[in-house]
Amino acid sequence: MSFAGGGTDVPPFPELEGGAVLSATISSFAYSTLRPRHDNLVTVQSLDFGLSVNFGIDDPVVFDGELDLPKAAIARVMAHPGARRSSGFDLFLHTNAPPGSGLGSSSAVVVCVVGVVAQHCGLDLTTYEIAEMACLLERQDLNISGGLQDQYAAAFGGFNFMEFTADDVLVNPLRVADSTVHELEHNMLLAYTGRTRFSDHIIEDQVARFVGGEPEAVKGLRAQRDLAVSMKRLLLRGEVNEFGVMLGEAWREKRRMSDRISTPLIDEAVEVALNHGALGGKVTGAGGGGYMLFCCEFERRHTVAEHLIKLGLTVSEFSFSKAGVTTWRGHA
Repeated sequence: MSFAGGGTDVPPFPELEGGAVLSATISSFAYSTLRPRHDNLVTVQSLDFGLSVNFGIDDPVVFDGELDLPKAAIARVMAHPGARRSSGFDLFLHTNAPPGSGLGSSSAVVVCVVGVVAQHCGLDLTTYEIAEMACLLERQDLNISGGLQDQYAAAFGGFNFMEFTADDVLVNPLRVADSTVHELEHNMLLAYTGRTRFSDHIIEDQVARFVGGEPEAVKGLRAQRDLAVSMKRLLLRGEVNEFGVMLGEAWREKRRMSDRISTPLIDEAVEVALNHGALGGKVTGAGGGGYMLFCCEFERRHTVAEHLIKLGLTVSEFSFSKAGVTTWRGHA
C-alpha cells in the first residue's frame, strides 16, 4: 500500500522531475505453484479468475485477454539468455486481493510468476532484476499504463522509500521501529468499497493533465513527492498521529491530479471517517474504487469502522509484512 507519492512513479514525471513513493507491504499475498511436466506443454490456472490456458513450450505466446500477465511473465523469463530450457510445467495462481483493488495485486502476481519461473529455468535473478522484468513486461510487452512502485514493493517487501528518475529506481528499505509498526497496525483500518477500478484510464488522464501543464495536476504531483519525504521522516521518528494526519493531506493532494480519482462514495467515506474520529484517510491505489486506508486514534477506530460499514464498505484489520518475493522447492 502506498502512503504518499503515488503518481510520481508514472512516466514522464520521473524523467522530468524525479519521483518518490513511500509504501509498505501487508500480509496479503500472491501465490503460485509450479509443477514440471515432460510433454512440452505449459498450463496456467487462475483460481481468482476461474480461467485456465495452455500452450506449447515453443509456441509464440498469444495475448488475447486471457491471463495475459502470467503469459507475458513466462515469455519474458524463458526468453532470458541465461534461462535453461523447460520441458513444460503446470502453474497454479491465487491472490488474497482482487484485481483492481488498489493493493497492487496484479503486479504482485507478475512478480510471483517471474520469481517461480526464473527458479524453474535456473536463473538466479536479483530482487531488482525481478522487479525490472515485471515492469518491462507490463509496460512494454503488454502496453499497460501505470507506474513502477507496485512491482518494486512486491519484490522487496517491507517499508520502503523509493526514488524514481529517468533511468534508475532506488529502493531504500526503512528501519521502522517495531513499536511504530505495532501502533500503525493498532490504529489503521482497510475499507473495501466493493468496486474495482481500471487504473489505466485514471492514470492516462493524470498523465495527460501533467503533460498538458494543468496547474492543479502539476501541483498535486509535486506535493505527493514532497509528502512522501515528510511522511518518511514521521514514520522513522514514530510520530504515528502526525503520520495519520498527513495521510489525509496526501489524499487531498492526490485528488488534484485528476477528477477521476475520487467518487461520491469515496468522498462520503472520507468525510464520515473524519467526522467520527479518523485522523486521515486515502484510497490506496490509483483511485476510482478499491481499498481505502484510514488512520485513527485507537479509541475511535471501532466507531469509524461502524460508520464505514453502514455506508456499505467492508472493513478489515491487517498486519504489515517484511516478506518480498520468496521462492522455495518442495518435495513431490
